[in-house]
Amino acid sequence: LILIQAALVVAALSTLLQLFPIGKKYRIGSGLPIIMGVSFAYVPSMQAIADGYGIDTILGAQIVGGVVAVIMGIMVKKIRVFFPPLITGTVVFTIGLSLYPTAINYMAGGTSNPDYGSWQNWLVAIITLIIVTFLNHYGKGIWKLASILIGIIGGYIVSLCFGIILIGMLAGYVVSIPFGMVDLSSVGKASVFQVPQPLHFGVHFEISACVAIGLLFAINSIQAIGDYSATTIGAMNRTPKDSELQGGIVAYGITNILGALFGGLPTATYSQNVGIVGSTKVVAKRVFETSAIIILIAGLIPKFSSVLTTIPYCVLGGATVSVFASIAMTGIKLITTAPMDFRNTTVVGLSIALGMGVTQANAALATFPAWVTTIFGKSPVVLATITAVFLNLVLPKNSD
Repeated sequence: LILIQAALVVAALSTLLQLFPIGKKYRIGSGLPIIMGVSFAYVPSMQAIADGYGIDTILGAQIVGGVVAVIMGIMVKKIRVFFPPLITGTVVFTIGLSLYPTAINYMAGGTSNPDYGSWQNWLVAIITLIIVTFLNHYGKGIWKLASILIGIIGGYIVSLCFGIILIGMLAGYVVSIPFGMVDLSSVGKASVFQVPQPLHFGVHFEISACVAIGLLFAINSIQAIGDYSATTIGAMNRTPKDSELQGGIVAYGITNILGALFGGLPTATYSQNVGIVGSTKVVAKRVFETSAIIILIAGLIPKFSSVLTTIPYCVLGGATVSVFASIAMTGIKLITTAPMDFRNTTVVGLSIALGMGVTQANAALATFPAWVTTIFGKSPVVLATITAVFLNLVLPKNSD
């Protein structure tokens, strides 16, 4: 609950800072209609760090990553040359591929669930996925735009049908009798109002974790450029200004540094919302300001946050697998903006092969020091990015 609460509060404050920048000449914030939230891109690396160290190490690495993002923002004009659409697309595609196992594990019920892989979990996940896919292709207006939310609600209702949770109050204690997939006991125990607790999980710095997360922050800084560009081009018919890019990425780094102190996991621009802005052409700041305030209120009311934790993993998996698929396809679209000649296919194919291959072969780096495995053997994104940038620099351009 504390993690979810911190995530909501940090996401809301980060969004407000993006909407209403601080400063003029050296401003912090993009001033663009952007929604910030905890990003899926960090999940594989965070899982590896949590298994080997703990949440405090993730937060320590996040502070270092925030510093990296600030530096990337300051140098945004110079570093863009190293990340053309071919490289950015390769990175985004690898992120999508790396998240597929997470989605499938969620659909099966979550690896920590004793009923992992049961037919009930798969049935609920598939129903959720069907709802999302149907609304995406046949829905119109709000039904299409809110397909993921509606799918989660539908899957949640289906999961409730597998049993009834009876919650009663007796002498000030919550009595919960679980019969199904949803346990609402945490809702009764949660307080009505609570402010995030600074340094609740602590902060610990570990070199390998800092390097891995720092690289991801650098990559997400480049991806943010794409999100800002897609927002302005799709909804405003212009490219983003240098001041908007610099201010946005610097704010992204600063809010992650401060967010780590309150237990908030890494945030980034939400590409799903970028797509909504492009299709609706709604860029009024009051709309996004209202959204940020709603998110903030939700973060300050633990009872609402605790409701989110009762959503079964199978429901989340059924809803997010399509999101992960769209991330991968976005990468493919970026890749194909460049000619698919022998050189470019080598850059893309070899980068993804090494990134995905090394991480899927669990014992491939067994004889190396532990820090090598943490940086290169846990998340395919890191190795794929380094390989793609290197190959793009050293391989000769085509003569034609």
